[in-house]
Amino acid sequence: MKAIEEFIKKESTSGILLIFATVLALVLSNTAMSPLYTSFLRTPVEIRVGALHLDKSLYLWVNDGLMAVFFLLIGLEVKREILEGHLSSLSQIALPGIAAVGGMVVPAGIYLIFSKNNPVAVNGWAIPTATDIAFALGILSLLGNRVPISLKIFLMALAIIDDLGAIVIIAIFYTTKLSTVSITVAIISLAVLIVLNICGISKKAAYFIVGTILWISVLKSGVHATLAGVALAFSIPLNAKDENKQPVSPLKEIEHNLHFWVAFFVLPLFAFVNAGVNITEISFNKMAGPVPAGIMLGLFIGKQAGVFGFSWFAIKLKLAEIPKDSNWMQLYGVSVLTGIGFTMSLFIASLAFEDDTIFKYTDKLAIIAGSFVSGIVGYMVLKTGKTT
Repeated sequence: MKAIEEFIKKESTSGILLIFATVLALVLSNTAMSPLYTSFLRTPVEIRVGALHLDKSLYLWVNDGLMAVFFLLIGLEVKREILEGHLSSLSQIALPGIAAVGGMVVPAGIYLIFSKNNPVAVNGWAIPTATDIAFALGILSLLGNRVPISLKIFLMALAIIDDLGAIVIIAIFYTTKLSTVSITVAIISLAVLIVLNICGISKKAAYFIVGTILWISVLKSGVHATLAGVALAFSIPLNAKDENKQPVSPLKEIEHNLHFWVAFFVLPLFAFVNAGVNITEISFNKMAGPVPAGIMLGLFIGKQAGVFGFSWFAIKLKLAEIPKDSNWMQLYGVSVLTGIGFTMSLFIASLAFEDDTIFKYTDKLAIIAGSFVSGIVGYMVLKTGKTT
């Protein structure tokens, strides 16, 4: 329980930092500082080692590079939770698992209702299916003891399953034309990581060296580079023995060390480079368009309807139990909070619409607006609702 409380505390603090980074990005992009902000995003960063050449803007290095570290952390959390945590048994996974499915299916359906006639817009169907765990837990932390720990665990487990769903979506639907050579190198690298795991190798450096090769090959292959982080995470052993035959947990050690950097550097920087939307040229009419309307309603209406609706049916059909010491109003309030898509939604949007200007940034503003409303309403429901 102490580990869970530490996790929630870090995520909560990170949520506050995300808000600051978002506001700063919006201020810079809508004032005289806009050219400086744009220039910062376009800063070229180049790495060259012999014939190997990686040349991207700072914006792409954050989205393709640092976000791979974020997905590495997600992969580690998912693996640990499945092996020994809150996803390790059917009874534990039932409610958040069913709720997560509803929280992906219903928002995607709402989005497609608005955008089904536009072949370009349809590609963004997964944008409102995400949940930003840092923001959501940050809001829960403001409520203190009014929210039982069981509901916080429910939200945490749901968000982790949500992230796992996002990984599958990215792998299947947002993969471009593949490079045979790069894919071959990636497969060989992954095979080496699996062998290291089977042999019980506990040296973290070995996994990171091979993992770097995996990331570069995946980056060059056409598969999104963040998936390399997940593949690396799943190969790192939960339990092993060091050179002195003493039990160690490489997975938990890496997860613990990464958590701080992801929460307080990777995610805030991602929010800063992605949330800078120039709202001076965006009108209410533009925000009523199919894409922004589908995203906003998908996040605010779709997420709460899917999560709460599927949870209600699961509990009534006795497939799962309502979280301990909580009530229906509290469960509904948490369901509303899952509409905070923010960082994950922004990330999926960057994959769905590679040209940021295609919808005049209304997609990003819709993500921010839908997440903001979900956060405010979810907080008010939990603040005013009766506690058990």
